[in-house]
Parts: sequence; C-alpha cells; structure tokens
Amino acid sequence: MIMLLTFSSIVSVVGQTKIKGKIIDSKTNEAIPFVNIVVLGTKQGVQTDINGNYTFEIQDKSASKIQFSSVGYQTEIKNFKKELSQTISFKMIPQSKNLGEIVVKAKKDKYRNKDNPAVVLIKKVIAHRDENRKEGFDFYQYEKYEKIQLNLNNIDDNYKNKKAFKNFQFIFDNLDTSKTTGNVSLPLYLKETVADVFFRKNPKEEKAYIKGEKKIGLDQYIDNNGISTYINRLYEDINIYESNISILTNQFISPISNLSPTFYRFVILDTLQFQNMKCVNLGFSPRNPADFAFVGNMYISLDSNFSVRKVKLGVPRSINLNFVNELLVEQEFTVLGNNKLMLSKDEVSIDFGFSQKENKRGILGKRTVSYRNYIINQPIDNKTFTPIQRNVLMSNALDKDESFWVSARHEGLSSVEKGIYKMADSIQQVPAFKRFMTVAGLVLFGYKDFGDFEIGPANTFYSFNPVEGLRLRLGGRTMAKLNPKLYVETYAAYGFKDERWKGYLGVTYNLGNNSIYDFPNNFLRVSYQDEVRIPGQELQFIQEDNILLSFKRGVNDKMTYNKIFRLDYRHESRNGISYELGYKNLIQEAAGSLKFERYSRAEATEGSLYQEKDLTTSELSVNLRFAPNEQFYQGKNYRIPIINKYPIFQLRYTVGINNLLHGDYNYHNLTFRVNKRFFTSPIGYTDVTAEAGKVFGTVPFPLLMIHRANQSYSYQLESYNLMNFLEFASDKYAAIFIDHYFNGFIFNKIPLIKKLKLREVITFKGLWGGISSKNLPENNYSLYRFPEAQDGTPLTYSLADGAYMEASVGISNIFKIFRIDLVKRLSYLDNPNVSEYGIRGRFKFDF
Repeated sequence: MIMLLTFSSIVSVVGQTKIKGKIIDSKTNEAIPFVNIVVLGTKQGVQTDINGNYTFEIQDKSASKIQFSSVGYQTEIKNFKKELSQTISFKMIPQSKNLGEIVVKAKKDKYRNKDNPAVVLIKKVIAHRDENRKEGFDFYQYEKYEKIQLNLNNIDDNYKNKKAFKNFQFIFDNLDTSKTTGNVSLPLYLKETVADVFFRKNPKEEKAYIKGEKKIGLDQYIDNNGISTYINRLYEDINIYESNISILTNQFISPISNLSPTFYRFVILDTLQFQNMKCVNLGFSPRNPADFAFVGNMYISLDSNFSVRKVKLGVPRSINLNFVNELLVEQEFTVLGNNKLMLSKDEVSIDFGFSQKENKRGILGKRTVSYRNYIINQPIDNKTFTPIQRNVLMSNALDKDESFWVSARHEGLSSVEKGIYKMADSIQQVPAFKRFMTVAGLVLFGYKDFGDFEIGPANTFYSFNPVEGLRLRLGGRTMAKLNPKLYVETYAAYGFKDERWKGYLGVTYNLGNNSIYDFPNNFLRVSYQDEVRIPGQELQFIQEDNILLSFKRGVNDKMTYNKIFRLDYRHESRNGISYELGYKNLIQEAAGSLKFERYSRAEATEGSLYQEKDLTTSELSVNLRFAPNEQFYQGKNYRIPIINKYPIFQLRYTVGINNLLHGDYNYHNLTFRVNKRFFTSPIGYTDVTAEAGKVFGTVPFPLLMIHRANQSYSYQLESYNLMNFLEFASDKYAAIFIDHYFNGFIFNKIPLIKKLKLREVITFKGLWGGISSKNLPENNYSLYRFPEAQDGTPLTYSLADGAYMEASVGISNIFKIFRIDLVKRLSYLDNPNVSEYGIRGRFKFDF
C-alpha cells in the first residue's frame, strides 16, 4: 500500500527538494513552453512543458540556485530553499536576441520564411523524410508492448473526505503521483496489449498480431470492450513522418509535412549532442494557435540525413479542441540498418477535463509503448498479410494467465498499477457503489438493471403522435447473467387516442461465445411486432417512439399499423465481412388519414373507388456488408460508429413472393450503399454517403422506395430535412449526402469569434429518381392511389422533374455539444406545405 501524498504550494518533506511552477510572458501573460531550467553548478535540468509548467527534484544537496533561459527572453536566476517542496512561478521579460541570420523576439514581430535558417533546415528534413522513415525498409518486424491508463487527477483531502466516498476509502490506497506535474491521481482503468508487428514494403501492408490483451474497468456496469475501442481510437499510433497525424479523432498537420512551412513558425533554439550525434533543437508552433497543429521541439541530426531523433509535441491552450487541457507526445528514435529510424520511446499523455483552470479535476490518460526484438529486411511469409483486418486478435489472446504477462511485459507494473486490478474488483462489490451505478445507468443509458433483467429504454416510456395520441410503453430484456445463450426482449405500449395495444416479443439464440450485445454478433432471432410507423422512416424498431421524436412540424398523421413476423440470422466477423439472412412477413394497415384505395375495375369511373383493408408481403432478404477495420462503441441498445478513413460497403437484396404465407406481390428490391470519410487537413474532413436502389416488379406505393424525410426539428444526417413524410417515392433512385466539417478553419481566423471555438459545417443532399409507368396509379388502376390531402391535392410525387436537393450551412461546437443548421430547399418549391428554409439542431459530442 502506497503512502498518501498531498501537495500544496509548500509542503515540508524531509530530505527532498522539489520545485514546481509555471513560467509566463510578462507582456502577454501567455505560457512559455520549453524554457530551459538548469540547477547551477550541476548538469541537472528540465524544460517547461507546452503550458509553461515544470516539476523536478533537486539531486545535488549543495545546490541553491536555478537558472531559467529561453530564446527571446532575459535569463533569470532564482534561489530555492533546500529540503522543501516549493513553487517558483514568475514572468519572464522579453528581449531581442540575434540568432544567426534571424532576429527572434517574444513580441509580435512579423515572421518570415524567407532567409530564415530554421525554415531552410525544416525543408531539408522534409526533403529527406521518405529516406528516414521506417517504411523505407523492405521488411521489418518487432514486438510491441502497449499500456494505456486512465486516472482521475488532482485528488486532495477535500475530495477524499466527501460524504459520497465514506464507504470507498480503500480506493485511495492506490493513489499515484505524476513525476512531471506533481499532481496526485486515482487510477481507474488499465489496459495492456502485446503484439507482433509485421511490415512489407511491396505491396505495402502492416499487420499486428495481438498475442495478449488484458484490461480492467467497471465491466459489470459499462461496456469495457466499447470503452477500450474508443480509447484506442483516441490514442492511435503517431507517425511524425506522416503528413497528417491522427489523434483524438482529429487530423493534425505534422511539423514535417510538406505544408508545415505554411502553417508553422520555426525557430532554432540551440545545438546539442544526442545519441552521439550533433543535433539542432528546432522549436515550432502554429501560426494560428487555434488550428489543429502542434507546438513543440525536435532534435534534428546535423548529418546528411537530417533525421528527427527526438520530438516533443503539444497543443496550445487556445486550440479549437474540446475537453483537453493538455496533450503531450514524446518520441525518441534509434537508427537501425541503412540509417532508417525506429521508435525506441513513445509516450502520449492527455489531460481531459471540462475546465481549463488549473487544479480542476479531470481524467489523465497516458499511453506508453515500448518496442523490442527488431528484425530488419528479412523476408516475411506472405500468409502473414492474408487477413483483411489490420489488427488480428489471436484466438487465446484474452485468456492469458499471469505467468504470460510477467514475461511479456517489457517492464513490470508499478505497485500502483498492480493495485488497480484489486481495486476495480473490490469497488464493484460495495452496495453504495452498486446503487450509484444503477441510477447512473438509468440516466445515461436508459435502462434499470435488475441483474438478470433490464427495464427500458426510459426515453420510450412516454411519447405522443397524431394517430395514437398519448402513448405509454414499458419493456425490458434479459441479460447474459440469466442465460448466455438465450435472450428475450419485449415491450407493450398503449395509445389512448386509437385505443390500441402494440407490442414486441423477440427471442434470440446466441451462436457465438460473447454476448449478443458485443461485437462480433452471431445469432438467430425470431420476433413478432405489432406497431405503428410512418412509411419510409427506417428507424430502429425499439426507438421509433423516442420522446424526442414526438415533436414534429406540419401534418404527420399518415401512418400504418404493422404486424411483422421476422426470422433473422446475423453473422459478423472481425475481418469486416458480415451478412444477414432474413424472412419477413408484413401486414400493413392504413392508419390516421392514410388510405389504401384503388379502383375496382381496370377503367376508373365515378364512385368506383374502394379502400383495401391491408397489404401483405412475404419476403426473403440477404444483406452483405464489408467494413474493413471498423470500430464502434457498443451501447445498451445501439452502436456508435467510430469513423475512420476506411469505406463501408453494403448490398441488400430482397425478393417478395406472392402466395408465400399470403404475400400479395412478386417483386425484387436491390440497394447499394457506400460511406467514406475523407480527411482534408488542415481544412477538416468530409463525410460522403452514396446510395442507389431499384424495385423490379409492379407494386403499390407502400412497396416503392419512400424516401427518408424529416419533419422533426432535429437535424438528421441522412434524411432530407425539408422534405415532408411520403412526399417522394421511386422505384429507381440514386442519392448522395455530403457533409464537410471545417473544424474551425475559418472561425479560427476571426478575432473574438475564435475565442468561442466554434466550427463550421456545410452540407449538400441530392436525390435523383423516378417511377416507371407501370407503377404509376394513373397508368395502372389496380395500384393504390398516391396519398392526397382532404381537398384532393396530391401529397406524393415522383422525381420526374429533376433532382430533389437541399443544402445547409451550420455552426457546430456551440457549448461544445450542440450544432445548429440553416437548411435551404433547392427544388420542388411548388409542392404543397413545403418550406424553403428551416432551422434544425443536433446534439453532437466531439473532441
């Protein structure tokens, strides 16, 4: 058990001299990064971090003074007290100082690339970039050990003595103290991974075979696998030699990108010896502190290779980045064969929090990676690169015992890290903690956990719509604790206006080894549902009555009652290939003001209309999906995709069979869809979705492609936000959705506005289609007439007059979580009850 340490400005510690502080500019009050701090009379020294902070312990007991120096500032010498922990913070005074051919000033003199030796140097680094990067080897392989830890930081006595922790004092037995900041933190999560990594140059492939993975967290209450996947996305591998560096789901411009002289300022700090090589210490910072670019320094070898031997990356406080107080990346490289560089040190630390004020509590995340057993330019068997996925989880990787980890770790766990495993198991057994997590689960995830059974989701308990009026619903599902192979989900709902009961019952048999709520799925499900819905709305069946979707604009009383029997088989795999096979029998009954009416004879005559009670379809379907390297967070009843650079392809084929269990029509339905994110750093990224479909056969309008409309006030990404329900239908169509996120690229350059850290969004949605003459009711009187208003005005149209289009401009990151769009409809403005403009909002959490 570790002694509890608490710190204030000065705390007496016998035999130790610890100093911390912060250095800021006397004129601008901005933090000064990379100030050189030296204990006079010794060789001991440190540098301030990107936010001007420093912490270190004096080793020489005879020393009494420390010196602070930085290019462009007056050197300061400060006395310190021996055998005390103390804070020395002050303001450094700017001064002009000649450095070679350039003049560096702390005040805002105009910076130029021309005749700047620092820019000349970085251009040489860029010119030699491909020669120095590890991808220059024909082959390489190595063993990689990764450790990710999340801590609750800034723990003090006031926090520990809160009433809420009365029964949890044992968790404070594992407090950790940062060597760089001196802050005391409480470990919450730890994940270890060991993998063999293989690379070949031609064709270019890199695969990581994960031999062991071990993590600890609150697995009884949250999705540990989902958390792990999301953390991995935040802490991606960082390659300084790439033009763009992905971290925190955003793309940053590398300081050695071809574009770096345009977006960065460079300055030569000094020259030094590192790894027996004379190097230049080159500092850099973004020209616009709000852009997605780094501040830091790097050691560049003064030989013919101009290679990066060491780099330290951080972000300015004013960067347009959410919930991040501090980010620090440190990497060191070792030269192996042919002068290529391989990582020898790789650390990433991120201080997450809602406030940037000092000493505010937040989450401190740290990723540490070590490498060994390098093998260079030895051919690797082609079979190694056969798997589609980049990271291959070996069959027994999650079941390794402690003896494996003792030998697999490149360095042993600290006593604090060992204590995390014990603490996480113990806290989940405390009754008060169980009660807290039960309430938190209901608020955050919508389910009340009773152990073997869950009640929810809570946001569907109450809703309303024009057909049902007030609607109440109650449901739940069994969990793996009751039976890991058999799952039951059900709900019952009642509408007080239509006075009808609705409900759902689904039984799922799990064919896989993990829960059906974990990836990858492998299950067989049989279900029956009696429900009301709006034609053309493809919402998840258990979420259609979400209270937030009850608020809609205009008239939306054209719905259908649906009795659905389904038999589905889903099979997913980690290589990204999945498929679903299904059978569905659907009986649709017109509800509200919607009518299924047609003429009783081939030739329409006055008074020959009659209403059909219902429409029955019986269909078989197959759905193929290819999503290489897909990642997502698996929630209680939905998946949140963690979008990366890889495309997602989906192909669905459905055949409707007449007279199969009372099916009324023969038809074929084929749809294809692809999603892709394009990173366009430094101006953000673009999400593109393209889809197309066709119905083969003669069918009434409920079986056509009824395009996704949105009459709510929320902005829906892949719906048409100014289209009315049932407004357009097609038997063949093509569509494209384009959303570009500038990530503040424009707003960051506008004074005052940039302090709000807003971000710009533009979108375009286009839909092309049509209806074959055989599927138009005016040409085929056996088909249902398209919906009409009470006065006979048509409400459903084909796209015969061209494409439906809409565009929007939006502002996101409002209060860090909200987006608002001004949407403009560009076509079909003469259709009834349409708006040319609309305001829509959307909640969106992002870094």
